[in-house]
Amino acid sequence: MLSTNIADLRNHLTRYLKEVRAGEEIVVRDRQLPFAKIVPFANAGQAEDLGLVAAGLMRKAERALPASFWRVRRACVGRKAAANAVGRDRDED
Repeated sequence: MLSTNIADLRNHLTRYLKEVRAGEEIVVRDRQLPFAKIVPFANAGQAEDLGLVAAGLMRKAERALPASFWRVRRACVGRKAAANAVGRDRDED
């Protein structure tokens, strides 16, 4: 976490904003007393997610998936079987 006073922030704003874009947090001081913090709003992926959540098209996860989820074996479906299934699905519409 970086810390700076108002005058330095004003004089080097572009540099500090680049740091924030890179994920850094900046504490802003007035006469050595901290009074504000500049934090990254969200990274690109999170910004998209927030838009989808706001539109009601997605829900945020309540908790992370357990590691065991990623070790579960998936069913093997051949290319031909998958293509046939897609073709049948399209024919029904």
